[in-house]
Amino acid sequence: MSDERDFDVVIAGAGGAGASAALAAAGEGLSVLLLDHLAAFRRGCNTYMSTSMIPAAGTRWQRAAAIDDGPELFYDDIMRKTKGAAYPVLARALTGAGPEMVEWLADVQGLPLELATDFTYPGHSRQRCHTLPERSGHALHGHLMGRVDVSTAITLAAPMELRSVKLNPAGAVDAAIVAGPGGAEETIPTGAVVLATGGFGANPDLVAEHLPEIAGALYFGSEGCTGDGLRIGRSLEADAGYLDAYQGHGSVATPHGIMVTWASVMHGAVLVNRAGRRFGDETTGYSEYAREVLKQPGGIAWMLLDGRIDQLCRPFSDYGDLVAEGAIEWCDDVVAAATRIGCPAAALAETMEGLERARLGAEPDAFGRELWEAALSAPFGLIKVTGALFHTQGGLLTDGSGAVLRDGAPIRGLYAAGGAAAGVSGHGPDGYLAGNGLLAALGLGYLAGRAVSQSLTRTA
Repeated sequence: MSDERDFDVVIAGAGGAGASAALAAAGEGLSVLLLDHLAAFRRGCNTYMSTSMIPAAGTRWQRAAAIDDGPELFYDDIMRKTKGAAYPVLARALTGAGPEMVEWLADVQGLPLELATDFTYPGHSRQRCHTLPERSGHALHGHLMGRVDVSTAITLAAPMELRSVKLNPAGAVDAAIVAGPGGAEETIPTGAVVLATGGFGANPDLVAEHLPEIAGALYFGSEGCTGDGLRIGRSLEADAGYLDAYQGHGSVATPHGIMVTWASVMHGAVLVNRAGRRFGDETTGYSEYAREVLKQPGGIAWMLLDGRIDQLCRPFSDYGDLVAEGAIEWCDDVVAAATRIGCPAAALAETMEGLERARLGAEPDAFGRELWEAALSAPFGLIKVTGALFHTQGGLLTDGSGAVLRDGAPIRGLYAAGGAAAGVSGHGPDGYLAGNGLLAALGLGYLAGRAVSQSLTRTA
């Protein structure tokens, strides 16, 4: 928009948030520099590692399935799950923009989205997760980057690192300081910067400082999430919050390092420890269950499922990887399963009998679980799992357009999306709702990319 700028906007981070911001900004007629400090970012971002579940409420897919939903219901679910602690400004913005954003992904960017109606994730009162047929983050990120690659308005540079952001005397973004593999810095005049560098899950010092309860656990996110966005924002005295929030996961197959979809639990699978005993209500949510798994001896548990659940989970590409890697061990009966776990057969048999009594309503479940689709029946599949940190949920505070705040007011031309920004999960791991990481990435990227045009118009 100005001959004095090399690019209208510089976007740091080419994961789902950065790609969405770049495509949205390009759609507004802006010139975009999209950079990433990882050469292998196409296979290493958190979006790539997701199951491509994008929650949105009140969409045409839901209407076609006769599902009564809307932004207000979704907002209420977020507030219920976070016990009222979610960042309200952002929760309103993301739930409100969700239907428009997923239709943009489908109609403008060409994603073959569909609504997952075969199960409901914990905390969602409606089926509202939109996904790809592959149910794979590989496919989601690949499709977004395919659109980036063919856009004449977007210049992609990797590896290239955003070192800092320069403000002019009026306090607005004036330039981005970047560096290539050789380390030499270059100043790129620009009117806007979007920080889409991810969270700080790959930074052990920051994890130990802000998330001590999960420090030392398996990290199952992008190696690029070292807190660069937080560092740059703090150098500009930007506001930050919710730094104790994170998404964990209670079922990463070990030693295979493959996520086990929590759809397995929602279809009836259970987790037992080395003693053959359950240790909680698995349906409360996979994020908080990471903590519970890590409390067990050796920080491991065994997921127990059956052939019915196995077939229902086959649409997930990650589950297919589990099958291909031989991570699911099949046992003919309870005795064989107990032998594999290394627990007394009587203990596992007692656990299984308790499950059936709870399912039939003969007695309440000891941990309060109420969701039982069907009885578990032999042969039984066993997957050895551990708890993990997936990604952090705290970061720079933004307004509803993604503009980064300083003392509660927007820094003109500076935006944050995805893990670089505070999300809507409240505090700790308990408030995370399935897909809200992707909602904050794609949704806030979409909002920020569109808002940049208005910001540049005001400063032109």
